[in-house]
Amino acid sequence: MEEISGSGYKEYVAGCLAGVAAVASGHPFDTVKVMLQKHNAEAHMIQYRNGLHCTARILKTEGIKGLYRGATSSFVGMAVEGSLFFGIYSQTKMYLQGGVQSEEPRPQVIIPSAAYSGAIISFVLGPTELIKCRMQIQGTDSLVPKSSRYSSPLDCALKTVETEGVKGIFRGGCTTLLRESIGNAVFMSVYEYVRHQMHSNIKVSSSNYSNLVDIGIGIAAGGLGGVGFWLTVLPLDVAKTLIQTNPDKNCPRNPFRVLSSVYQRAGLKGCYAGLGPTISRAFPANAATIVAWEFALKMLGIRRD
Repeated sequence: MEEISGSGYKEYVAGCLAGVAAVASGHPFDTVKVMLQKHNAEAHMIQYRNGLHCTARILKTEGIKGLYRGATSSFVGMAVEGSLFFGIYSQTKMYLQGGVQSEEPRPQVIIPSAAYSGAIISFVLGPTELIKCRMQIQGTDSLVPKSSRYSSPLDCALKTVETEGVKGIFRGGCTTLLRESIGNAVFMSVYEYVRHQMHSNIKVSSSNYSNLVDIGIGIAAGGLGGVGFWLTVLPLDVAKTLIQTNPDKNCPRNPFRVLSSVYQRAGLKGCYAGLGPTISRAFPANAATIVAWEFALKMLGIRRD
């Protein structure tokens, strides 16, 4: 056991950089995921065979820029989200440990810290994801009339507030809170345990411990944590996408009611719409997030031994 000191703003700065890295590496996969969730889980929409078919359609009709629809709001949202999540997680974890670093991961510390942090960031993430999703479904294959499409994320936000009121921008907020609190508890648990086990085994078996080893561990632990996150909460994400992109402002907001409707129409496959691109994105995007976070912490003089 060793004493750990508060890092103040540094954890938040590192988290901001981690959020930017996540969007840069994962947004194209996210666009494909949202398109599959919207089109393949709802009736009367153009159906994609799989993630590759959807990606090919987007590239053919819109080029690479089509894969980055809605990225502006994502960069802003994820920068703020990453800063808050990693900052609050680190501070909460430190508080629950009484300022003492445990030699092994403690679920009674990790799970509540991550779930609490996830719940807090959902209030920022909900509105930015609503704008992102509404921008992402406006592709060439969309049935949304051109006259009703948004010209920019700001236009989307303003029109949403104009037609649905301020509360409209927070549509799907409860579902986002559930997804983030549950998903991040899984994510950080997998990350902390894999990281601990790999560090312990490598330190015992190798004397040539280097920064490259740290990066490799970060890639593996972060990537597996991301896969765990999405395998756990993808159905909630499908419900969130459908709630946030439904043109009917009085549509059902209960995620379990929405998923029941999807299940009746499309079965379990519908509840996991977008699984392929989601998992394809989960590993590299979350690996990039963790590597950027750990690297930034080192640059700021904080070590996670």
